Amino acid sequence: MRAFRWILTPAIALACCACSGSSNSPSTPTPTGTVVSIVSGSSNLTTTAYSPNPVSVSVGGTVTWMNNDNTAHTSTANGGAFDSGTIAPGASFSRTFPAAGSFPYHCTLHPGMVGTVNVQ
Repeated sequence: MRAFRWILTPAIALACCACSGSSNSPSTPTPTGTVVSIVSGSSNLTTTAYSPNPVSVSVGGTVTWMNNDNTAHTSTANGGAFDSGTIAPGASFSRTFPAAGSFPYHCTLHPGMVGTVNVQ
C-alpha cells in the first residue's frame, strides 16, 4: 500500500501543476503583422470604416482585419484575390500577401465600406 501512495501522490501533483494557470475562457490568438480595425459604426462609413486605410505591407506580410463593430462584416477583394467570408463581431480574418500590388477591397454586406492594401 505504501508503494501505491508513492506512485499516486506524484501523479496527483503533476496533474494539479499541469492545470494551474489555465482558465476556462477561450483564448484569443494575438494577430501578427498589420492589424486593420473594422471600426464601430462602420456600416454607415466609407473610406474610414477600415482603419488604417490604406494599409501598406511588405511582400509576404500579413494583414489581420479585427471586427470591432457590433455587426458582421467582410473583407473582400474587388478582384477576387481574397474573401474573408463573414467576420462576426469580435472575430478576425488574416491574409498573407505573397506578391506586390494594390488590392482594393470592400464589405459585401455594406458595399460603401472600402479600403486598399498596398503590398510593396
